[in-house]
Amino acid sequence: MDLINSTNHPINTSTLVNNSTHFPLPASKIIIALPLFISSIIGTVTNGLYLWVLKFKMKKTVNTLLFFHLILSYFIPTLILPFLATSLLQDNHWNFGTALCKVFNSTLSVTMFASVFFLSAISLDRYLLTLHPAWSQQHRTPRWASSIVLGIWISATALGIPYLVFRETHHNRKGIVTCRNNYAVSSNWNSREIQTLRQQIHVACFISRFLLGFFLPLFIIIFCYRRVASKMKERGLFKSRKPFKVMTTAIVSFFVCWMPYHVYQGLLLTKNQSQLLELSLIITVVTTSFNNIFSPILYLFTGENFKKVFKKSIITLFKSTFSDEFSAERT
Repeated sequence: MDLINSTNHPINTSTLVNNSTHFPLPASKIIIALPLFISSIIGTVTNGLYLWVLKFKMKKTVNTLLFFHLILSYFIPTLILPFLATSLLQDNHWNFGTALCKVFNSTLSVTMFASVFFLSAISLDRYLLTLHPAWSQQHRTPRWASSIVLGIWISATALGIPYLVFRETHHNRKGIVTCRNNYAVSSNWNSREIQTLRQQIHVACFISRFLLGFFLPLFIIIFCYRRVASKMKERGLFKSRKPFKVMTTAIVSFFVCWMPYHVYQGLLLTKNQSQLLELSLIITVVTTSFNNIFSPILYLFTGENFKKVFKKSIITLFKSTFSDEFSAERT
């Protein structure tokens, strides 16, 4: 969940709204801030519950380890969203200091990369379990999963560190303090040469983030789940449609939740303050914010009959989902 990496402001709505006649200033800010507050409140409670169940009420397995850290990568941003929404409603004025400006931004970057990497790892785990069961039986252990988890967090942290450096607080002429990216890491904000350098670094960051944070993970997820579905169908393991629904939901939800974000970041590079940019911002905030709430819920409810869901305790529901998610695992 990363809404502030590439923008010149945490959520750059002031310029957009002033140049737009479609959305009044207060309405636009409320439309964007409301999902942030809602997803923060609901996401903190629900994801906190998921983490508690996975940590203290379930056996430590490969599934529970991977899903615990996936949901942790959803949980952490929900604690930061109120600060972003508060800054937005104060005309992008940042009251929380330079340290939190840097820490919040880099943390959102790290959790964004971590979440997509964990989704990719879960897909690869399904692939190995289904197509290489002998290898999985020998090597697929909680210790192996712990190594994967550690590698993902290290990789995500390495990719998020640059934004700890780039992010700075800046006082504009109106006395407003903004938390924004300074890609050239220069105090000279008006130099044409520095602005060109900032643009070049911005483009490089966008390309690397799109490739590593969207295109490659999406390719891995689609490839793995297609191969898993094909092999399960070949073996006659599709006795129910639940595994197929879970796999399809994983692919669609990943695309729907993250594509608007990358479209918005690409539009920012054009520096064209249009209604399209404003609309893409609103869609991005909605999809990425509610992704933190509904992605874990999708794994719990996909393929389940709602009457059965409500008859089950939350512990039983978690065990049926995370302990043995696919019938291939039993095989």
